[in-house]
Amino acid sequence: MDTSNDPLVAQALLDEQAALRRVATLVAHAGDPARMFPAVTEEVGRLLDAQTANMVRYRHDGTADVVGAWSVGGVPSVPAGLRLTLDSETLAPKIYRSGQPERVDDYAGVKGELAAQLRDLGFRSGVGAPIVFDGELWGAVLVSSVRERAFAAGEEYRVAGFAELLSVALANAEAREQLAASRARVVIAGDAERRRLERNLHDGAQQRLVGLALGLRLADRMVDEDPAAAHAALERAGDELGQALAELRELARGLHPAVLTDHGLEPAISALAQRASLPVEITFEVGERASESVEVAAYYVIAEALTNVAKYAEATVARVEVRALGDRWLVEIADDGVGGADHRGGSGLVGLGDRVAALGGRLHVESPPGKGTTVRADLPVTPIPGEAS
Repeated sequence: MDTSNDPLVAQALLDEQAALRRVATLVAHAGDPARMFPAVTEEVGRLLDAQTANMVRYRHDGTADVVGAWSVGGVPSVPAGLRLTLDSETLAPKIYRSGQPERVDDYAGVKGELAAQLRDLGFRSGVGAPIVFDGELWGAVLVSSVRERAFAAGEEYRVAGFAELLSVALANAEAREQLAASRARVVIAGDAERRRLERNLHDGAQQRLVGLALGLRLADRMVDEDPAAAHAALERAGDELGQALAELRELARGLHPAVLTDHGLEPAISALAQRASLPVEITFEVGERASESVEVAAYYVIAEALTNVAKYAEATVARVEVRALGDRWLVEIADDGVGGADHRGGSGLVGLGDRVAALGGRLHVESPPGKGTTVRADLPVTPIPGEAS
């Protein structure tokens, strides 16, 4: 039957579009997903002319937490904060098993503790849809009725549109959390690096320069009375100056290797390989040099990965590959060691991941136990606007 000209159908579509716009606006502006759960739950419940609605988040132990609840005045509801056992053919367990929109047209006769609880609340039927986040089933939106008639055919798929918007909201929240964590790590790393430089300068070059100043004053006092002693003091001062310059060069090399700036990434990688404690095989297949920031990021990813190989991998060989793939570089460091590395547990690769992400790239670590570790960085090679290449 053609319902395209039915004013009731047209109004229902308009109402649905208006509700979706309200939810989309809420998703775009709300910072905390938990604040959105009750509002979205209510929007879906009212749209389907239901009496009660819930949002649940699934747990890996076969239960679910109620994170959103709504009902019209006087109608019982499953309260937020309750933990459900997914033990029956009610909505939440069915969606948990199938990962698809589901419906229950009659709770009468459905076995299980959860089904009995819902019948005690007066629930007769329901429809719902899954919330998928980062490729995995996160939870579900459930809409229930205490009326005798079941929901119309296809109502569960109307719920799915709202569930998709919730997936966007969760992704936005995750991105904000990652950005905040990244900024915190940058601040902590910057403070730690400043303290390290301060200690190195104080304990090394600064002490030598203080000694040099004392030696020069001593030589100045002795130059007329004992020229030979003054000459010896000046020689010692020259030695101190040479040592101070060497230590300053070593500090500068740690901050930014001169070979990288002067000759490019390939010679800089070769220098790293020569200093490594195990054989390092290098494959370097790129054309023109990338922007300085990209080369620096690639260098430090390789340097950190090779350091970790030497410290933890128990490997016999490491392989470094840098390849140009269109407008990006693929930087890969692999070893044949014991694997099992967790780059999230304080490794320097966490900070490098922030550096790579800031350039529009991605850092990925694979380290299955017993099968070695592979660190892979995907970096754009186009210069950053405003940066001299």
